[in-house]
Amino acid sequence: MSATAYKRGHLIEYNGKKWVYSDDKTSVDVERPCKRCGEMPTEDGHDRCLGYVIGVTSACCGHGVEQPFAV
Repeated sequence: MSATAYKRGHLIEYNGKKWVYSDDKTSVDVERPCKRCGEMPTEDGHDRCLGYVIGVTSACCGHGVEQPFAV
């Protein structure tokens, strides 16, 4: 079983050494636009969907991921 997650709506996986995009195995260090809004992150690394949210250390708009998450 491999570890998977999402980065700005893109499925990513851990290949045993580093996190890569599942579709073409490029490193997640290469930024991609959000799958929902099509925008790249801000210069500070914030999601343009949300912008800067005061006092928040981690947040996600969902980025168009439609798969239901287990709770």
